[in-house]
Amino acid sequence: MDKTNIASHVENPDLVDRRRKQIVAAATKLFSDQGFYRTKIKEIAKLAGVSPGLVYLYVREKEDVLLLVLLQVVEDYAIEIPKAIEGITDPLERLIRAVDAYCRVVDRHRSATVLAYRSTKSLSPERRLLIQEREIATNSIISDALIACISQKLIRPVNVDVLTYQLVLIAHGWALKSWFYKSRLTLDEYINHNVDNMLRGILTKAGQRSGSAAIRCESACKVTHLGGM
Repeated sequence: MDKTNIASHVENPDLVDRRRKQIVAAATKLFSDQGFYRTKIKEIAKLAGVSPGLVYLYVREKEDVLLLVLLQVVEDYAIEIPKAIEGITDPLERLIRAVDAYCRVVDRHRSATVLAYRSTKSLSPERRLLIQEREIATNSIISDALIACISQKLIRPVNVDVLTYQLVLIAHGWALKSWFYKSRLTLDEYINHNVDNMLRGILTKAGQRSGSAAIRCESACKVTHLGGM
């Protein structure tokens, strides 16, 4: 059984996907602006340009909509982060590209990222666990890159769980504190400053000498420079 357990009265999967994207876009804005509990299905329908009755063809209840909003974000993590590191064997470069990709997904889903902090508690326990499991699976990409860096003595031994979630919080911070950062830094600058700060504290001398201490984040079209440490 699908653990999301979101029933639809429509059998055409393409139509279900298209309509749910409309509903999710409207719900993300309304949930973010006025909160999950104060938002009504009829308001979501109006903003989405459909009737309330049509919404109920694709979801059973408002909690289904919240789950779809949150799943959209974690599923983008699961797609974009592996894509960013595909074919990359250098563990430091894999680590940096993973963090870069994470930040860029957050940038595309700033409202939904903030909403996840506010409203995940509104899901049923089973659904909260589903979101957590999917996030943990994605975050293991960062953990694995850190473990590989440690095993090759490119970074010093660290608590991998702690550093993994520090890096996750860096990505989330772009959304959580966007009111501050957006007027001061571009996303590229935010990523590069944070990667620089992170690596300065953990690179070994071997890591600095390896040539991986200055890695081009291709998606940012910039080089993270860590010389002179």
